[in-house]
Amino acid sequence: MTFNSPVPKKRARIEIIPLIDIMFFLLASFMMVSLSQVHMKGIRVNLPAIVAPTQPLPTPDPKDRVSLFVDPDGIVHFDKEVVPDGDVMPRLIALAKGNPNLKFFISADREALHGDVMKLLDRVRSAGIEKVAYEIKIKHGAAGAPGVPGASGVPGAAGAPVAPGSAPPPPPPPPAPTP
Repeated sequence: MTFNSPVPKKRARIEIIPLIDIMFFLLASFMMVSLSQVHMKGIRVNLPAIVAPTQPLPTPDPKDRVSLFVDPDGIVHFDKEVVPDGDVMPRLIALAKGNPNLKFFISADREALHGDVMKLLDRVRSAGIEKVAYEIKIKHGAAGAPGVPGASGVPGAAGAPVAPGSAPPPPPPPPAPTP
């Protein structure tokens, strides 16, 4: 004989949503713990030290490079020679045809407008010149830190131009102690 219970019998169900939430929490926790235990290891490299050259560096052939300078008024200088605005393009074309391997170094005064420098660069490019670099003057001395651009903006003034690919001159040696 079987008796039916007045309380209906419930079947157990496994809820999947809370299970997924718990699994994602555990996954994230294990990932964070494992990432915090990774130790970055590097390879020790012995880099060469800078050594001052025993003999002076060879100066580049003056026929091999042209220095272009833009002053605060937007006037272009070719190797410290003032060139009127209308003569810049013909002179660039003549120089490019005369020596196709000629290198052009563009520099500007600190107060020169960016647009004037870009106009000169556009002229250089439209003349068919491809070997173009920027000259940067470095301020040396107690007033400025090494690597800070500065100088009065006059070519050859306070900072010496540094050609791309060459090292700047070494700093002067400290003064000898007096007895």
